[in-house]
Amino acid sequence: MLNINEILETNEMIDRQHLDIRTVTMGVSLRDCAADSADVAARKIYDKVTRSAARLVRVCEEIEREFGIPIVNKRVSVTPIAAVAESSDAEDYTVFAQALDRAAKNVGVNFIGGFSALVHKGFTKGDARLIASIPRALAETERVCASVNVATTRAGINMDAVRRMGETVKSAAELTADSGGFACAKLVVFANAVEDNPFMAGAFHGSGEPECVINVGVSGPGAVKNALLSARGQPFDAVAETIKRTAFRVTRMGQLVAREASSRLGVPFGIVDLSLAPTPAAGDSVAEILEEMGLSSVGAHGTTAALALLNDAVKKGGVMASSHVGGLSGAFIPVSEDAGMIKAAQSGVLTIEKLEAMTCVCSVGLDMIAVPGDTPAETIAAIIADEAAIGVVNNKTTAVRIIPAPGKNVGDVVDFGGLLGTAPVMPVSGGSAADFIARGGRMPAPLHSLRN
Repeated sequence: MLNINEILETNEMIDRQHLDIRTVTMGVSLRDCAADSADVAARKIYDKVTRSAARLVRVCEEIEREFGIPIVNKRVSVTPIAAVAESSDAEDYTVFAQALDRAAKNVGVNFIGGFSALVHKGFTKGDARLIASIPRALAETERVCASVNVATTRAGINMDAVRRMGETVKSAAELTADSGGFACAKLVVFANAVEDNPFMAGAFHGSGEPECVINVGVSGPGAVKNALLSARGQPFDAVAETIKRTAFRVTRMGQLVAREASSRLGVPFGIVDLSLAPTPAAGDSVAEILEEMGLSSVGAHGTTAALALLNDAVKKGGVMASSHVGGLSGAFIPVSEDAGMIKAAQSGVLTIEKLEAMTCVCSVGLDMIAVPGDTPAETIAAIIADEAAIGVVNNKTTAVRIIPAPGKNVGDVVDFGGLLGTAPVMPVSGGSAADFIARGGRMPAPLHSLRN
């Protein structure tokens, strides 16, 4: 039960500290939409999404008005399309992406995730066709997001998939050169992908999920930073406790919205993802939280330790506030979506190498990073492999969302607008990984994966 002081504090966080519900995401199973005919399957996909999510946006808007809680995004995630489309006669799966895009526009959600494949141990026919279709599918749709899982701790790393994804990222960028390679902002390559992630671009509706489900992603970097103002000069024990208390209040708000949306839509409540998701808005930055701990700039020595404390405290505070916590749950560090990260990258203090070290202790991985447009596909694949290795060895979810911006060089910027923000083009290592990536095969799982 919230007391009056907690209610007033929460109102303050909403009014002045950018606290919001970042997304209410409805997961929809499409397993019953498979058909021999691609046209029939696409029509079934469109019909099921529009039927299932018909009231999603309206209900979320009602909750916003009644409780005064901003809900920034309303989204849908679906069963990985590679599994649904494989029974059809289609060679190019763009037809399914187009059906998803039409459905997303019909119900009014801003993104729909699940143009996805899980290939950590190898490719089925459907997986290979979906990956080959990603560049065109993302270039020709507005709201469709894609993801591919190339590694797990139990399976190791599918290096053939890593190589293909390096090539796929390059192709997607080239097809959307007029928008700075925007298709790549809707494409994530995962290790240890989770089935109940409400955040884009990596959300999909996993095989262990129910027919339909509501998952909620909270945010609140501004609220955490503001709370830390009262802990200036205090030891890290006090810093951690302050973050925990704030994360608890933020997650309670997410639990309330999740329960209300679930009840009103008649759909089971899945999880609250208690991630700190920044935006380009001033005062809504994960980087600024780390700097409030005493760093002159994110990227300085000490950043990884500060981020580890933040991530741990957010989880400890949030997990007590919700009956079901899941998704990614931690602190996000997307460069283009965080004003503090953008500033540090432009000054040269924050590098890709430092970001990679930071991903060992936070949610997800190398996120919304722009690199020169002439970066070779093999280098992109090697960056994916490095991040997958971190995920596999540490038994955590990691990912890469990287944009080789066509025609852009180090020091240029790419503006994607809205929550996706502005990405400064960052340098990559000049060394070649071509022979390394060409080996292919599968990197074995680490010994500690054998837990049975």
